[in-house]
Order: sequence, then C-alpha cells, then structure tokens
Amino acid sequence: MQNLWNPAEALVCGNDPVKLRVYTSRLLGQDPSLVLHGGGNTSVKTEAKNLFGETESLLHIKGSGWDLATLEPAGLVPVRLEALKKMLTLETLSDTDMVRLQRAAMLDPTGPAPSVEALLHALIPATYVDHTHADAVVTLTNTPSGEKLARDVFGPRVLLVPYVMPGFVLAKKIYELTQTQDWKLLDGIVLLNHGLFTFAETAQESYERMLSLIAKAEAYLQQKAQPVIPAQTAPEPKLLELAALRRAVSQVKGRPVLARLDANATAYYFSNLPQAAQISQRGPLTPDHVIRIKPAPLLLGENPAAAVAEFTENYQAYFKRHDRGNLQALNPAPCWAVWPGQGVVSFGVTVKETQIIGDILAHTLPAMLTAELLGGWRPVSEKDLFELEYWELEQAKLKTNARPAEFQGRIVLVTGAASGIGRACVEAFLAQGAAVAALDLDPAVHAQFNRPDVFTVAADVTDSKSLQTAVEETVRRFGGLDVLVSNAGIFPPSAAVAVQPADTWQKSLDVNLTAHQTLLQLCLPYLRWGKQPAVVIMGSKNVPAPGPGAAAYSVAKAGLTQLARVAALELAAEGIRVNVLHPNAVFDTKLWTPEVLEARARHYGLSVAAYKTNNLLRVEVTSADVARLAVTLAGQAFSKTTGAQVPIDGGNDRVI
Repeated sequence: MQNLWNPAEALVCGNDPVKLRVYTSRLLGQDPSLVLHGGGNTSVKTEAKNLFGETESLLHIKGSGWDLATLEPAGLVPVRLEALKKMLTLETLSDTDMVRLQRAAMLDPTGPAPSVEALLHALIPATYVDHTHADAVVTLTNTPSGEKLARDVFGPRVLLVPYVMPGFVLAKKIYELTQTQDWKLLDGIVLLNHGLFTFAETAQESYERMLSLIAKAEAYLQQKAQPVIPAQTAPEPKLLELAALRRAVSQVKGRPVLARLDANATAYYFSNLPQAAQISQRGPLTPDHVIRIKPAPLLLGENPAAAVAEFTENYQAYFKRHDRGNLQALNPAPCWAVWPGQGVVSFGVTVKETQIIGDILAHTLPAMLTAELLGGWRPVSEKDLFELEYWELEQAKLKTNARPAEFQGRIVLVTGAASGIGRACVEAFLAQGAAVAALDLDPAVHAQFNRPDVFTVAADVTDSKSLQTAVEETVRRFGGLDVLVSNAGIFPPSAAVAVQPADTWQKSLDVNLTAHQTLLQLCLPYLRWGKQPAVVIMGSKNVPAPGPGAAAYSVAKAGLTQLARVAALELAAEGIRVNVLHPNAVFDTKLWTPEVLEARARHYGLSVAAYKTNNLLRVEVTSADVARLAVTLAGQAFSKTTGAQVPIDGGNDRVI
C-alpha cells in the first residue's frame, strides 16, 4: 500500500479544505484495489455564512455520478450538516425519503445527489472522512472467521460493525453503537463484508490512516493466504462458441450485448478449478457489486444455450424466493460467466459496461482464491444480496431508463475506415451506440479512433491472412459480429478498354471485388450467430451507369454488386440481409483533392460549387450522407429488405 501524499502537491491546495479533500480523494481513487468505478466516498466538514449572514456547518460529500479518481470540487456536494444529524434521530426513514430530505438540505438542490452514506459521514465527528471498499479488508472479512480475524488484525482502535444494508439503516446502526463512544479512541470503522472508514482532523492523517489499516490487512493476507497462480497460457479462444454464447445471452436480455473474454493467468486458472462452480455462486466481493454482476455467474458447459436457460430459471427462482410482491424483476440475463478451459466472460450492452464488469472480476477472483485459503469464501447471505440488488433506490432507476441507441450492443466491422465514406461510417455507427472494428491499409486509422469502443486494424484487404486475423480479433474483442460494411476500394487511373494495363485491371479486381468476397466468407460464420445480421456493400453509380475509361473500376463494382445479389439469395434463409449502396460524386474524400476538383469542374465548364451539385436535386452528397444511409440499411427501418440496390447521388438522369 503505497503512500502517494506529496507535500508539494498538497501545498498547492493551501488551506482550502475542499481542495485538500479533492486531492486526497484522487489519491484513493487512483488505486483500483481501494475503489472501483464510482465506489467509495469522501467528505469534509466546513463552515460558511448563508445569505442571511448566519454561520452554517456544511458537509461536502461526493455526489452521485462522480468518481474519486477524477473528482473535482463541483463533485463535493455541500449539504447542511445539522439537517443530516437530525435525520439520525428518527426511528425509521425509508431510503427514498432520506434521499429526498438530503436533497432538500443541499445548498444547491439542482446539483448531483449526495452519497447515500452522507448520514454516516455526518455522524462521524471528524473534519475529514474517507470510505473505501479495499480488497484486502473485504477479503479478510468475507471468511467464516472474518470478525475475529478483523479484530486480531486491526486491534481495539477500529470499530467492527456487522454487515448492514447501506443507507439509513447502516447510519442508524452505527449511531446507536456509538452513543457512548469516545471517537478519539478510534482510527476507523470496519464494515464487515463491505469496507472501511477512516477519519481525522486533517486530510493527510485520514488518508494515511486508511493506508495504514489496509496495509495491516495486506500483510496478514500475504503471510497467511497467498494463492499460487501457475504461469499458464490459455489456449486459443473458441470464437464461434463465444459468438454463440453472446447470442444466447442477448436473447434472454432482449437486446444485443457484447461479450468480453478474459483469459489472463488468474481468470484461466480460476475457470479450471474443480470448485470454481461452488465458490463463484456464493456472492460478489462487496454487496455493492451485485448491482453490476448479479449474485452469481453463469456456469458454462457443453451447451451455451442450455446453460443460459438454466441460469435464467435459477435467477427467476431466486427472485421469487425473496420478492415481497411489490418489486419489479430485473432482467434475468447473466452478467458474467465462468468458462472452463477458457477464462471468464463479461456481458454488457456497452464496451464500458463490459470493462467495468471485467475490472470487478479482476479483483473478485483473487479475493475468492485468497479467502478460500483462510477457511472459505463467505460473503453476505443471498437475502442480503437480494435486498441490495432490489433496493428501493435501484428500483426507482428502472422507471427512468432512457431508450438505448439503435445499435447499442451491436458489433460492426467497417473496411476502408481511415478516410472518406469508411471513416464516416465508423463515426455514424458509433453515434448509434455500436462497437466498431475499423480496418484500413493506412496506419493512421489507429490515431483517428483512439477510444475503447473502436478496435482499429491496419490491414491490407487483399491479404486474406490479415483479414482473417482482423475478423478473429474483432470477435475476440467484442464477442461476435452483427454488421459488415464492405467499403474498401480504389479508383484506378482511367484507361480505354483497348489499352487497359493488365496490372491495373487485376489490382482493381483484387481490391474492389475479390477482397470483398474473401471478407464476406470470413465473416459469415460469425454473422450467422449475430443479432439482426446485415451486410452493406459499397457499390457505385458506375454499376447502373458506367462511363468510358473506367472499365477496371466499373467491371469490378458490377461483379461486387452481383456477388451481393447472390449472397442475398443464399443468406436470406439464415436471416442475414445483404444490400448495396451506389454512391456518386462524393467529393469529401482524399481522392478528390482541390486540384482534381478544379480540373474536373473546368472540363465540364462549371464552377467547383456547381460541379459538386451537378445532379437533379442540386445537392452535394457527402461521406456523412452515405454513412447515415449505411446505418439505416443495417438498421430496423430496412429489417425486411434484402437484395436492394439504393442510389445516393442526388438524382442521376443516367441512373434513373
């Protein structure tokens, strides 16, 4: 447990308690073994004059939606301290009413909601309060002798509190336990199976107390329970089985999900343990995680669909066991899976969600293995997990869920993605929530899409091995494939048929026809397991209306269109739609330099502006226009259309 306190950095905060609170909060947030993805909370107490000139005591506490690692002063919500303390004197208070009263006590009621632990922070009579879900502390207490171990490790200056539901009940419990407590005799509070609180009059002291107590837990675990993870390499992933698994989970979910396979040493080792099925079913690292990963994972066998069906039945039975008759059941689809011989799989409707679940598992699996060496993995009971998973505050969120973007959870592969129409297609699918694999010969594609929901590949579409690797990496990264936008192409130099160079002719066929056929073949095994699978082929106006001097291009594009027509006939029975777009005069691509545009416009006796709109509708067609239509073709609006050829050219009299 490394102390990151830097006197020079702290000096920049001056004596401003809020700035110091932000500083040490970020120090805690940097360490994922302490808090993960919005977990934990911190606070500081101050005094300020209100509009009437009266001095008020305030609690500045982390607000909803803020992460400790990136906390800003605006994320520390000021709440009137006395109002919070009065709530603690109430005998009962629903968490819904607690949240409402906390908001009423805010200086700015339009700000983010204060943490649900605000009452507990208010109760502790120290200026600075820190709360984490430190792996070492929770692992220690997630054992049959957890309370005794915690008492032995932390000593008398730490108050031990049996697990209680977060919110008012927890704050009230500690309020009752500490009525006669001399707080000067305490350095912290361990919430069994949940986490750790420390507090002090300075930010540095509270932070360092946190580190000191966690270090004690880590030292104990290192001495008594160190699991040995063999240095093994997982086998090649079973990608078709992964795609099939993803579809089975998506069907239960009622919407497409992504599937992320983690096969690192710990995940692979855990998946092969004979007792993994029993250990993993006992519950998550902290009860808070149940909202992200449910009480238990999917256990995979030979038949993914059967395993998903069994998980669904078990989850529905779990709900019925604990439902009081007034709760709305959550979606029964699994959030993660143990896959023997492969690793663990995270399921999420976005890349971010799968990453969050994967991060939680990266801390949960070592904790499970460690706790087993201390007598067994024993988190909170199933009933406790249910109470948190179906917490009234979580149930309230179900009524405010926004409609997801159309392609959320769907996986799209786009070729020729570094510029022009291809790049616009990547951006358009991303805007609709898709996870996208962006392929291009130009390595610049990597810099253009530096974000987690885009997998970039610098690949030559005429190299079948490169294409195969790209497709397989896409499936490995996201779990499957739903949409192929086969766009990559070249426009060779003009030449009459009589003098057409053989190498130019062949290159056009290789890039504009054969590469598309190869890619389609490679994608089909995964598209068959896709959700609403669709192929969009980028054709050309030259197919219905060729021009002189463009035989190499026009013939290849005509062949590509014919390939799409045959594929539409062959694949319809499998639910895979294949449609063609025929763009024309799309000038915002690297092919159309200012010099080329000016030359072509002069050739026709037009200005550049007139040349760009030289169509029946007198409109300019852009890459973004083509991309929007590609998204539409792959979407619900065209879900009953296949084998179509759609022009996007502003109206061309020769085509019409």
